[in-house]
Amino acid sequence: MFKGSFVALVTPMSADGRIDYECLERLIDWQVEQGSNGLVIAGTTGESATLSKSEHGDLIRRSADIAAGRIPVIAGTGSNSTQQTIDLSLEVGDAGIDGYLMVTPYYNKPTQEGLAQHFRVIADAVEKPIMLYNVPGRTAVDLLPITVEQLAGHPRIMGIKEATGDVSRVAQIRAACGDDFGLYSGDDATAREFMLLGGDGVVTVAGNPAPAQMAAMTAAAIAGDAEEAARIDEGLAALHRDLFVESNPIPVKWALEKLGRIPAGIRLPLTRLSADQQPVVEAALNAAGLL
Repeated sequence: MFKGSFVALVTPMSADGRIDYECLERLIDWQVEQGSNGLVIAGTTGESATLSKSEHGDLIRRSADIAAGRIPVIAGTGSNSTQQTIDLSLEVGDAGIDGYLMVTPYYNKPTQEGLAQHFRVIADAVEKPIMLYNVPGRTAVDLLPITVEQLAGHPRIMGIKEATGDVSRVAQIRAACGDDFGLYSGDDATAREFMLLGGDGVVTVAGNPAPAQMAAMTAAAIAGDAEEAARIDEGLAALHRDLFVESNPIPVKWALEKLGRIPAGIRLPLTRLSADQQPVVEAALNAAGLL
């Protein structure tokens, strides 16, 4: 089972929108050095929705090559097309990745039975572990705990990234799915509480600019050290809030640009962080001791 702080890595881009692979290498090396426990590549934060199929596969392959087994790499391959998800997942299955992150189908608004069938068919087709991803704020569909329970019995469905912010689901899903099913917060603001309640880790946006702090907070929370986890998390509270003043990954890409980690590129329809929100994110970086 995966455990710890898994950073939902941004995709660095040049000003004209091309993927900057030299910067990606520096970024992954830094994440490893800072103690992140794993990376999620080509997820929401990685602007997967704007990647072409060839770019999507290439980004995953190159990231796995750069990580070179130093930390696990989870590939974001989910989509709102079951067959498209299977095709991409199989394409990168031999790329040195350790598993897949698969978001619930967006826009289609399937029923719970449709969700269950979608994930079962995909899991039957692939050979590596799948982390389900429930983020109803973006997809307009909620993968309910009762459906997660139905899916947890599949040998390749290993856990779920729960991004509802509803920490009561930790107990619900744990009771239904058992201790071997991975529970990962997808909401930085409630991640500490999520893990103190029994979660196994977090897929984090704040871990982009603050990898060491997120890794330390996560380790403390998983160990049950509520006091230490709260102490570290207090310094990250502004980041948890203000990295979402505009749609993710707009603020976090600006934050990394401000820290000199990536160039300014972002792809339409997303735009660079607005001028009036830049001081807000800068203040959050200062509060976390990053500037």
